[in-house]
Amino acid sequence: MSSQDAEFDESFAGLVAENHVQLRSFVRMLGVDPEWVDDLAQETFLVALRERESFDEQQDVGKWLRGIARNLVRNEIRKGARRQRLQHVVLADMLLRSSEADDDCPEWSSTRLAHLRDCVEQLPPKSRQIVSGRYSDGWKAPDLAAHLEMSVDAVRQALVRIRQQLKTCIERRITESI
Repeated sequence: MSSQDAEFDESFAGLVAENHVQLRSFVRMLGVDPEWVDDLAQETFLVALRERESFDEQQDVGKWLRGIARNLVRNEIRKGARRQRLQHVVLADMLLRSSEADDDCPEWSSTRLAHLRDCVEQLPPKSRQIVSGRYSDGWKAPDLAAHLEMSVDAVRQALVRIRQQLKTCIERRITESI
């Protein structure tokens, strides 16, 4: 290890020692679960170490570290938002496992598809229009809302209700066919 590396390690260790408590408080203040505060603070210091070349020594080190922590928390929120794209994580997991099983038994999948078509045909016209717009045409809720003169929330609630109706209908048909 060169003397320059040793000097850097010592100065970075000093930076961590001087800012660790304030950074943990800041991370906690951002609403991070207490169990994850230390991990996020540690990750902040790792990013700071990795990005040390970009740091302007004329800047406030604490402000720079808080900026890194803020970005890490934003990334965690985005990850959480991605997870929320699945309305029912447990149901999605079951459907994923089910779809893997369908690959082993294509007849089973085609039977459910036939039931789905029949169930969609039984929906009221407006519900069929919503299903068709969403799943055949790929429209998002705001597009459907504008097209059907409904609020975005009403479209989303209708989709939730329709999916539940279809699920119940398919399960009933499968039970009847066994």
